[in-house]
Amino acid sequence: MHICVNNEVIDFDGQTVADLVEYLMPETPFAVAVNTSFVTRKQYSSYHLQPQDRVDIVSPVVGG
Repeated sequence: MHICVNNEVIDFDGQTVADLVEYLMPETPFAVAVNTSFVTRKQYSSYHLQPQDRVDIVSPVVGG
């Protein structure tokens, strides 16, 4: 399926947010939002992605 991750369309063979995190291996700490809705770590394995979903994986920025 094609999904958009951080404004880049990728072809992804997994099904859940947990699969996507395992596939991309983002640097920790990070947070995940799907279609602008925050997904908690507890939801990763049960949150099924759909074709055309927009996923944002972000890391906190420190400073002022």
